Amino acid sequence: MLPYVIATLGSAGGTCKAASCSNSTKDYCYSARIRSTVLQGLPFGGVPTVLALDFMCFLALLFVFSILRKVAWDYGRLALVTDADRRRRWQTEREEREYVASALHSDNHDRYERLTSVSSSVDFDQRDNGFCSWLTAIFRIKDDEIRDKCGGDAVHYLSFQRHIIGLLVAVGVLSVGIVLPVNFSGDLLENNAYSFGRTTIANLNSGNNLLWLHTSFAFLYLLLTVYSMRRHTSKMRYKEDDLVKRTLFINGISKYAEPEKIKKHFEEAYANCTVLEARPCYDVARLMFLDREKEKVNEKPLGMAFVTFHNETITAIILKDFNACKCQGCACRGEPKASSCSESLHVSNWTVSYAPDPQNIYWEHLSIRGFIWWIRCLVINVVLFILLFFLTTPAIIITTMDKFNVTKPVEYLNNPIITQFFPTLLLWCFSALLPTIVYYSAFFEAHWTRSGENRTTMHKCYTFLIFMVLLLPSLGLSSLDVFFRWLFDKKFLAEATVRFECVFLPDNGAFFVNYVIASAFIGNAMDLLRIPGLLMYMIRLCLARSAAERRNVKRHQAYEFQFGAAYAWMMCVFTVVMTYSITCPIIVPFGLMYMLLKHLVDRYNLYYAYLPAKLDKKIHSGAVNQVVAAPILCLFWLLFFSTVRTGFLAPTSMFTFVVLVITIVICLCHVCFGHFKYLSAHNYKIEHTEVDTIESRQNGRPATNLPAPKSTKYIAQVLQDSSPEGEATESEEQGSQDEELITADGMNDTDFQSCEDSLIENEIRQ
Repeated sequence: MLPYVIATLGSAGGTCKAASCSNSTKDYCYSARIRSTVLQGLPFGGVPTVLALDFMCFLALLFVFSILRKVAWDYGRLALVTDADRRRRWQTEREEREYVASALHSDNHDRYERLTSVSSSVDFDQRDNGFCSWLTAIFRIKDDEIRDKCGGDAVHYLSFQRHIIGLLVAVGVLSVGIVLPVNFSGDLLENNAYSFGRTTIANLNSGNNLLWLHTSFAFLYLLLTVYSMRRHTSKMRYKEDDLVKRTLFINGISKYAEPEKIKKHFEEAYANCTVLEARPCYDVARLMFLDREKEKVNEKPLGMAFVTFHNETITAIILKDFNACKCQGCACRGEPKASSCSESLHVSNWTVSYAPDPQNIYWEHLSIRGFIWWIRCLVINVVLFILLFFLTTPAIIITTMDKFNVTKPVEYLNNPIITQFFPTLLLWCFSALLPTIVYYSAFFEAHWTRSGENRTTMHKCYTFLIFMVLLLPSLGLSSLDVFFRWLFDKKFLAEATVRFECVFLPDNGAFFVNYVIASAFIGNAMDLLRIPGLLMYMIRLCLARSAAERRNVKRHQAYEFQFGAAYAWMMCVFTVVMTYSITCPIIVPFGLMYMLLKHLVDRYNLYYAYLPAKLDKKIHSGAVNQVVAAPILCLFWLLFFSTVRTGFLAPTSMFTFVVLVITIVICLCHVCFGHFKYLSAHNYKIEHTEVDTIESRQNGRPATNLPAPKSTKYIAQVLQDSSPEGEATESEEQGSQDEELITADGMNDTDFQSCEDSLIENEIRQ
């Protein structure tokens, strides 16, 4: 179908003269907006004006953030970290005094180097005590500190951003240094120094041999993207705990199976197998809210269990035994090894896989499974599709405003502030609002793990944002409803050429340049402010009726960093930049500026604002796959341009088409069947680390006698108080890693309350 459509586009495009085709296309694409102010033929697309306005707004928002940070310092993870570190320092001051003093007065004089959790708090106080000192602190935070405070996923995420920045630097040098002068050399558009169209590929004649340069560079960008991602994945050695590699997650177990029978089954069926622990899963969804039902939970087994073995070898053998005899869910060989308990445990119905990290599990969601989970997921996604089918892009809202003459009084001004700054700001605002619906749809699907939820959010948000921000506005369409009517309409072949020429209007590229500028300054500044979370925190504090309630609000006002939504947002802007990097090369420097600011903002938020999150590597590998989609879309854009201008049978069109088809085939074979691993963007190295080894030492020194952290137990945290070895306190029930740090060093809840009471008294005095 695709070659036929492109060939039809080429035959239609070949009969169109440059001048007449350009004028008719411009009128058609502009009229499709229904007087929308999204596309206007202003000098240089209004880019300088938008850049100046957005930069001033950015400075104003930074000033507001600096004020809020001093006034509302106890908002976010910052309060939890500083309070925990300060209390720990008071508790262990005598034990750590000599070590901290000798380290701080060493020849190094690097006071920002991570020494211990205590010295980390000292460094934090020293480098973050000014009005704008947080700006320099962002650059001084080391990756070791981020790994210690935020986990390995945060370091992996920031490394991903750095490689994207390096990729954009290379693309920017090539696009601005070579492609941009080539576009300037054309004479198809008006010879005006302030014309934005001269910087685009539309300025070149269809028979110009320099178009081969654009096609070659698009293929080069694809290779650079794959190389950059392989370098990223090879340098980031993803660490998996020894506990995870020794534990299997079993689904389909008999609900009446006892832990001792499960142990007995594996020890009888597999030689030299020692089961250290077998943990059945229970229905704890309501127990998260109703602690008084704790005594009844043992009567609600789920038919699941976590079984931990003594080494990784026997774990891998058992996993292979259960999965090697299955082919797409259908048994094609004999049953796995049997024991005297096999029949009562219903071993033939088991589904066995490696267990996720205990911190990665939503224990309350394990009770939602099977047919109920699939029906729930289907209903949510059908409702989501129907909603987004008619409400896909901010262009609908802008067009509706135009229909009701909201912008009529200022339409005649033709002011760049109105015609360029306002629409791009609206696009960013609504593109920030509409994906929230997609995010909450993934939340209500009740995934079993945080990684699964983040991965679903990333893929759904990315797909939605690409349609909303890039594809539909480029084609002059406003929603998927209009898109499908256009795609399957009888007049499709007659109107397709005009639609695809909308992509290559000079002002269309300027619009996306302005969008990237707005995302760089306004978007990143709003991410720094975190206005929605701050408003919710203020409302909850105002509704609190006592000091105890305010204390509880402050304890639970910090949240985990949403890697899925962050990846989707970042990859959307990166895809827009890469897609237009050839047809409109001036967009690349602004895309690089966005990534630099995004990296700094996320670096701050990860360290100061959000709680750590423990995910698996699937979320990061999924982001790598989405990066490869960006240069593929760039090839699509060049193919459409070449087909519309020169026809499908032109050498440049055929070359681009062949490269595009080969790339798509390789990607599909790798994703679906695992082929072409050496051509993929993945080159992960997995390191297995033993939990005991890591926890036995702290920063090169022998650790004190600490209790085993709750995160290493495959049992719901709400149930751990009742276990004999549990040493949990009330503050640990929410699973916050920062609160676990408090209890790990012997802090009791009374000390925490006394510190919070003193903070509240100070607030009242002020």
